[in-house]
Amino acid sequence: MEPRNNTKFSKLLLLGLSEEIELQSLISGLFLSMYLITVFGNLLIILAVSSGSHLHTPMYFFLSNLSFVDICFISTTIPKMLWNIQMQSQVITYEGCITQMCFYILFGALDDFLLAVMAYDRYVAICHPLHYTVIMNLWLCGCLVLVSWVISATYSLLHSLMVLHLSFCSDLEIHHFFCETKQLVQLACYDTFLNNTTLCFGAVIMGGGPLTGILYSYSKIVSSICGISSAHGKYKAFSTCVSHLSIVSLFYFSGLGVYLSSAATHSSHSSATGSVMYTVVTPMLNPFIYSLRNKDIKRALKRLFGMETFIKGPFSLRLKKCP
Repeated sequence: MEPRNNTKFSKLLLLGLSEEIELQSLISGLFLSMYLITVFGNLLIILAVSSGSHLHTPMYFFLSNLSFVDICFISTTIPKMLWNIQMQSQVITYEGCITQMCFYILFGALDDFLLAVMAYDRYVAICHPLHYTVIMNLWLCGCLVLVSWVISATYSLLHSLMVLHLSFCSDLEIHHFFCETKQLVQLACYDTFLNNTTLCFGAVIMGGGPLTGILYSYSKIVSSICGISSAHGKYKAFSTCVSHLSIVSLFYFSGLGVYLSSAATHSSHSSATGSVMYTVVTPMLNPFIYSLRNKDIKRALKRLFGMETFIKGPFSLRLKKCP
């Protein structure tokens, strides 16, 4: 196969999850449903946090940022996939592929950093409750989010620039439903040792760094909770971390599962199928995890839809009439 310079072709093929025609309608309906649930659920979280004055705290500020990033994260991949199925096409332009890859890395890294920032917030709240409002002030919260954006954008641009310098062969088929970096690098004709090294090093730094921060924060949290004398106090302190722990576990275990399965089987199809967990399922479940286990979020959602007034109003009037 002869190498092609990036400027000599304009299209690549996304083979998707399955090439069987009879499965396309099922895949389209399933992913459209998950996409709409994800966008609607995360938008509700953002609206609930912005409309509820009692939720204007660092914890919910980071949660609303996470919800926004999750909407952007899933929107970089699923709409194009649905469009291709609807148009019965597998084509994506080279520019569109690089753009999709760039934003996918950006929002994926942001998810990682925001989870670490939220772990730090829980650490300060539980281990230093008397100084929480002083430490987690507006300036620090803004800086933590800004630094997360800057690091993620730099990391994303670095990978995009490295891919832009690759020369590809005549085989331009990507065995995935989006332009995943590893899949693009595998299409290159010459030695990609530098790109693969950068991918591995970046995964260790960008994944291991935030994960180390999360583990350190929770080691301190567990130590602090063990020092609480009352069982009720321990339960109350730990309950504030359950939702975050659930999302962290889902995010990292799904990503680790995809990495281990693709390394063991060397199958692009299994990697594409497994990546659905952290690209689609995790962003979709985040609103449910936080809203079902969080009384403040549920109360804010009821106020948002006027349900609290409807439910509590008649009972409050009856109580006033009682002697």
